[in-house]
Amino acid sequence: MPDPAENNTPSDSAAGGPPLQKNAPLRAVSRDPLSDINRALPYSDDAEKGVLSCFLQNPVDLLNDAQVTLPMDAFYHPVNRQIYEELLAFNNRPDHKALDLVTLSQHLIDKGLMDKIGGPSFIAELLSFVPTPAHYPYYKGILRDKFMLRRVITACTEGIQNAYEYQEDVPGLLDRVEQKVLAVREDSLARDHVKPLKEHVSEAIDTIQEMLQNPGMLRGLSTGYGLLDKMTNGLQKSEMFVIAARPSMGKTSLAMNIVEHVAVVQKKSVAVFSLEMSASMLVRRLIAARAAVSMTRITGGMLNREEQKAVMDACKELQNSHIFIDDTPGLDILELRAKARRMKKQNNIELIAIDYIQLLTSGSKRAKDNRQIEIAEISAGLKGLAKELDLPVIVLAQLNRQVEQRKGGRPMLSDLRESGSIEQDADIVGLLTRENYAGSKQEGEDKKRGDDEDDDSRNRGESMLHIAKNRNGPTDDVPLHFAGELMRFTEREGDRVDS
Repeated sequence: MPDPAENNTPSDSAAGGPPLQKNAPLRAVSRDPLSDINRALPYSDDAEKGVLSCFLQNPVDLLNDAQVTLPMDAFYHPVNRQIYEELLAFNNRPDHKALDLVTLSQHLIDKGLMDKIGGPSFIAELLSFVPTPAHYPYYKGILRDKFMLRRVITACTEGIQNAYEYQEDVPGLLDRVEQKVLAVREDSLARDHVKPLKEHVSEAIDTIQEMLQNPGMLRGLSTGYGLLDKMTNGLQKSEMFVIAARPSMGKTSLAMNIVEHVAVVQKKSVAVFSLEMSASMLVRRLIAARAAVSMTRITGGMLNREEQKAVMDACKELQNSHIFIDDTPGLDILELRAKARRMKKQNNIELIAIDYIQLLTSGSKRAKDNRQIEIAEISAGLKGLAKELDLPVIVLAQLNRQVEQRKGGRPMLSDLRESGSIEQDADIVGLLTRENYAGSKQEGEDKKRGDDEDDDSRNRGESMLHIAKNRNGPTDDVPLHFAGELMRFTEREGDRVDS
């Protein structure tokens, strides 16, 4: 007699495949959602015909709405798409000829399309397909939903195909896939939010009234420096603020002072991308600046009781703030943008600081052997990031050596290193100088000694932030004083402006 245990083995018909061998290991069977390549993309032929029927019954109002809110590809069926294209073409005719069943039929006959779309009977059927055009928004909603689903499928399928075939530049691929998926929502929202001029004027009137009710109130984020805030009206959304200087001028300290003021005083979330310094070093600088205690005394462990209390208070304030530091070295501009998008979504950041632009890479093949093209792509990417996330971006940059050779040592916009695109893309450019800075010779000696950027022996001079470009305001000088041992810029007493 056969072994009863063998009766439990699935047969060909039961398992849908060859019988399992005795004592053979069981293997998990994966269910690939993309395995069925013959699945039709989502669409609704009835919704498409319903929208076309509404157009024929009320062409004047509905076609003008559809031209803005319904792209051609929203119609999946080729015949329906062809009719929609001809309806739009007819609606945009310069003679403004009335659109009805007769004129549309003649238009299709003249273009030789009547037989291709199904003949006069199909057009007559469309006219009576729905009893009233009152349900047009409902039909259009179905149409748009199906269209968005098809776009999601297309974007994901392209991403999968590129992932299988791509051989290099994986961060660039991730950025493009992310952009395509996000664009599905962004494009769909943007098409429905094209405002007429009267709405923009109404918003401007509300803004002006708010300004009149609150005179002197900043429209953007305060930097903590009254004169700078007065000139720029604060750090505005979508703006790119470049702070440029020669090495060891303290531009990192100035940027972190602004970050500290925005995060601690104004309680905003800030993202910092540090390509030069580690996160731990930046945190120590923040603590020293916030506590007003010498960095030398902190690192040397020589704090008295009062200084210890100041440091502990500063640590508590910084712990309660929302500063997110990414110190990934050699960051690619595409990877930076992807990280910034996630921070915006997860933490609602309202300011980004980048230290510094010349340390970013592009990854573009076009810019592989041309540094100016690479910096131009990076600069355009940072400006695009500010507009995409609708927040200000502070970008640190280096100046070339020409400023040291110039009489008086006053920098100019042309001194920005490696590319004029930084000057073009920036909304505000501040050129930072210190009066008693010893110049390139001192810089070389510092490198030999391994001195830090803000060595106290050279930090007793007064500083000046030259606002060389201000797209939406005046250009002038902002006098500052740099306490190098405290890692802090302050306004000079005689030039202080209450913000």
